[in-house]
Amino acid sequence: MKQDIDKLIAGALSGEENSLSCLLAMVENDDTSASRILNAISPSLGKAYRIGITGSPGSGKSTLIDKLVGIMRGKGLTVGVICVDPSSPVTGGAVLGDRIRMEQHYSDDGVFIRSMASRGSYGGISKAVGVSVALFDAFGKDVIIVETVGIGQEGIDITRIVDTTLLVLAPGWGDSMQLMKAGILEVADIIAINKADLGADELADSIRDILTLSSRKSVPPVIQTQALNNIGIEDLYHELENQRGKHHHNEKNGR
Repeated sequence: MKQDIDKLIAGALSGEENSLSCLLAMVENDDTSASRILNAISPSLGKAYRIGITGSPGSGKSTLIDKLVGIMRGKGLTVGVICVDPSSPVTGGAVLGDRIRMEQHYSDDGVFIRSMASRGSYGGISKAVGVSVALFDAFGKDVIIVETVGIGQEGIDITRIVDTTLLVLAPGWGDSMQLMKAGILEVADIIAINKADLGADELADSIRDILTLSSRKSVPPVIQTQALNNIGIEDLYHELENQRGKHHHNEKNGR
């Protein structure tokens, strides 16, 4: 067994997608192999930019990711996408249904998309997701996007395994108090108000008010987007790149 894992790791590190797929399946189904794999690949980590994307259901996250991946591929970057879903990948359903917008990227060799169940772990981000992100990094992906469903504890948990957290909301989503209770505004690095054609100014103002009253040292940028119409996506990408710069600057300075 150990020999098999070693062989698969060597394959994945040299860019073999089949080996990567086998390791991802192992990580999802077996905790002991996850630790062993993580130890083996740790010298190859730290090159990828890890972006966590969370937000309310119906906010258009999948469409937004689809457009962002398009920009990244246009710049020659390779991308790994992990869609964390509370339902089981075995039964399909919502996992594939919600991803239909990313369909154009499935046939692109530079993009690897994987749906994973959150396994019902409290907060929704299981250890398997963290190790899978590391595998994409070791495999050589330039950017890794982790998408979670909902804005509760899952959104907060995701911040532990990514460099930048993007919160996606849509007008009409509901009460600002719910956002405050969820705690996600405290940890989001960027906030995108998608479907802005439905009237985003009021939501943007109320979010800025909440952020001004919060204990945060700096207020994250609030960007209005219309993913379906390709509006605001370049601005959002630019902000993600800004955050990447800040992240690397802080790392160099030991913060």
